Amino acid sequence: MKKMMTIFACMAVAVTVWLGSPVGASAGETLRCASTTSTQNSGLFEYLLPLFEKESGITVQVIAVGTGAALELGKRGDVDLVFVHAKKLELEMLAAGWFIERQDVMYNDFILVGPTADPAAAGKAKGANGALGAIGKSGRPFVSRGDDSGTHKKELALWQQNGSVPDPATEKWYLAVGQGMAKTIRIAGEKQGYTLTDRGTWLAMQDQAQLGLAVVFEGDPVLFNQYGVMAVNPAKHPQVKIAAVRQFIAWLTGKSGQAAINNFKDQQGHALFIANAVAPGKGQPVAAR
Repeated sequence: MKKMMTIFACMAVAVTVWLGSPVGASAGETLRCASTTSTQNSGLFEYLLPLFEKESGITVQVIAVGTGAALELGKRGDVDLVFVHAKKLELEMLAAGWFIERQDVMYNDFILVGPTADPAAAGKAKGANGALGAIGKSGRPFVSRGDDSGTHKKELALWQQNGSVPDPATEKWYLAVGQGMAKTIRIAGEKQGYTLTDRGTWLAMQDQAQLGLAVVFEGDPVLFNQYGVMAVNPAKHPQVKIAAVRQFIAWLTGKSGQAAINNFKDQQGHALFIANAVAPGKGQPVAAR
């Protein structure tokens, strides 16, 4: 009888310890996530990751680069997952087998920012392509990230729809700076030029007034900006911590993560991203603010 009581007591202690510990078999592990400078510059990860770690016991280390570089890190197996925003390219790499289990997580939109007076009259254009065309015709500086990021890819696609991508070697008004989003915006401010940015980074920057820039064009459906997450394929890279990755993806796309994304706002109360994992691909561009 005493032996049985001892066994039950030990079981009770084990259950108590388990209930008091972070949920999940992967607690204590550290994930490496390649993501974009926009998610980093906006402060999103600084807000989200402590919430996830508290619930799961899993630490996530973020490598913030352009989307193209993030996907390459994933292909090489240098990270466990990627969180990026170039859906067409993501789906291509998913089909090629480099990644698995992609899910939409959230969206915002791209906007054109430029000098407050808008000397190129980009804001009067009927669409995003027209706005870029007006900037090109005016000869006013346009600062491109030039870094193979999701934002850069979107910008190039818009120029191509206009006929061709400006050549920085011959068209001196077009500056490809190879920088992240926040730095690119600051260079545009220094040059009193234009640039394409995601809304989240723009809203998160506290020195907008000093930059002499404003949103000059927004609201075109083509500027919709979807973010997605996907795991590096463990069949290609066995070192990937797939159980912990799945736990993180489930959190991001579940009730807790989606609520946290929607609750992440700037000092004026503007949402920087809008969660849409529940209805993938159904989100609409953020309304003009």
